[in-house]
Amino acid sequence: MAVKKMVLHHLGEQRYVGMNETGQQVLFDNSDVKVGVRPMEALLGALAACTAVDVVEIMRKRKTPLATYRIEAEGERAEGIPARYIKVTLKHIGSGPGVTKEQLEKAAHLSHEKYCSVAASLNFPVEVTAEVEN
Repeated sequence: MAVKKMVLHHLGEQRYVGMNETGQQVLFDNSDVKVGVRPMEALLGALAACTAVDVVEIMRKRKTPLATYRIEAEGERAEGIPARYIKVTLKHIGSGPGVTKEQLEKAAHLSHEKYCSVAASLNFPVEVTAEVEN
């Protein structure tokens, strides 16, 4: 079983920098003046990026590489607290020589149903525990 780690440091106000095991950073920001993304936006972005990696690779392996590609991710949140996502729509928009809507649709479904770890994590219960140190 692979274990991954992200360390989050408070920068002041509602800003945090997260750093992975190899030093790459991401800025989370829930303050009034935004300089980073909100945590729930980051979750949408992680899902979109995960499936994008799969779709681009699937299309390349099928000899129909995408010349242009983007994903528009939209999340509908529950009322109240916690305002979790209750529905997420990923709109795949891509084109290239020989690329058909059916091929792109199949690649997107393969990613969502088989390959994307973020989608799998969101689609099934995940055990989350909190530990405290002083």
